[in-house]
Amino acid sequence: MHRIRITSNVTAALLAAMALAGCGGGNSSGNGGGTVVPPPPPTSTTPTVAVSQVFTSLTFSQPTVLKQAPGDSSRWFVGEKSGVIRVFANNPGSSSSSTFLDISSVVNASGEGGLLGIAFHPDFPVTPEVFVAYTRTGAPLVSYISRFTSDDNGQTLLAGSEDPILTVLQPQTNHNGGDILFGPDGFLYAAFGDGGGGGDPDGNAQNDENLHGSIIRIDVDGASPYGIPAGNPNAMNSACVQGYGGAPCPEIFAWGLRNPWRISIDEVTGKLWAGDVGQGDWEEIDVIEAGMNYGWNVREGAHCFSPASGCDTTFVDPITEYGRTQGRSVTGGHVYRGSAIAELVGWYVFGDYGSGNIFAIPENSVAGVTPDVLLGTSNSIVTFAEDTDGELYFVDIAVGTIHKLEDAP
Repeated sequence: MHRIRITSNVTAALLAAMALAGCGGGNSSGNGGGTVVPPPPPTSTTPTVAVSQVFTSLTFSQPTVLKQAPGDSSRWFVGEKSGVIRVFANNPGSSSSSTFLDISSVVNASGEGGLLGIAFHPDFPVTPEVFVAYTRTGAPLVSYISRFTSDDNGQTLLAGSEDPILTVLQPQTNHNGGDILFGPDGFLYAAFGDGGGGGDPDGNAQNDENLHGSIIRIDVDGASPYGIPAGNPNAMNSACVQGYGGAPCPEIFAWGLRNPWRISIDEVTGKLWAGDVGQGDWEEIDVIEAGMNYGWNVREGAHCFSPASGCDTTFVDPITEYGRTQGRSVTGGHVYRGSAIAELVGWYVFGDYGSGNIFAIPENSVAGVTPDVLLGTSNSIVTFAEDTDGELYFVDIAVGTIHKLEDAP
């Protein structure tokens, strides 16, 4: 997971839960989206942006996720690490929130665990289902992706309706991954870390017979508990049980990741982006392509990790990377498709949890591009969010506040 600063108002365990990441590659249609018309290229000059705190009358307890439901601009949903999802009106003056779901009684939020991902069914609330990724006490820890349903037209979720879709046994307490989203193909994507421990001691990320260190893709509207999309690399194999199998797992979409912390799909190009937290030297951003191997733990970013020299060069290199002078724990973001910041359109925006820096690269960049620093902040950036208009926000887990990217004055 992300390596996190310890602050007086946030416990070490909560901070640790935010340090997830991995490696990547690139493709505009590997996520199952159809042929798209290439968008106009982004501007060639670095955009100038500003950041402001929004919903200033609200704070949350170690927020990890910020989402809007599909096509619904009236509300925001905030996932808190302890296992509570809160909802509030999308009004600048909002001063209160209510409970959308409370599963804190079964969530293990120690270390890098907790409630880590939320994905609304694409037809929500007509299909009244929300998927939640979290860690639960197990041996020693178990990652869950569970379906919860609503019986009040999407106003709340029933904690007792939990339907576990997929579970993964975690050999360590860190690198749990946890981000989930639906792609334009209607399938559910989920990111898992390498299983923890420094340097991936079990070699999980290079072993496709377990789900560690991978991004998976499953069909939650298919067979019970899920179906395997035909385009997955090992689609003909039997599903892996609790994240492990005796053959390559059919759920895997791509692998060779350390701890992918935040994934997103650009609605225009269909590219699947991932931020992958590094070991000790390099943070990276990857464009994920079906069947590709992103190199960890042989490579960290575009560099040899093990062995120190002569490592394999057949892996997919990151689109961009940065070293320790600019940050220490990447948080993946989104390609900006809003209208408020004209010069930012077509730029992939991401950040760093440790330094507070916000970076961007043109979405049509080739591997090896140097990221531009849009601005520095003092925030502990744990996640970015996109509203229904394509405007971008981020969450500070340390103080529980929400912030928005805006056009610079």
